[in-house]
Amino acid sequence: MPSLIRFLVFCAVIAGLVYGAMFALTTLVDPKPREITIRVPTEKVNQD
Repeated sequence: MPSLIRFLVFCAVIAGLVYGAMFALTTLVDPKPREITIRVPTEKVNQD
């Protein structure tokens, strides 16, 4: 039984670290908006 408790605590710690890393990424990282240009082939535009 102690090994089961140790395994569950280990899984909880790993899940907490992953959750904390995701939370830190969402709050601390600010993406910079930039302009995007996509070229469309004329074959797709001029379909008759």
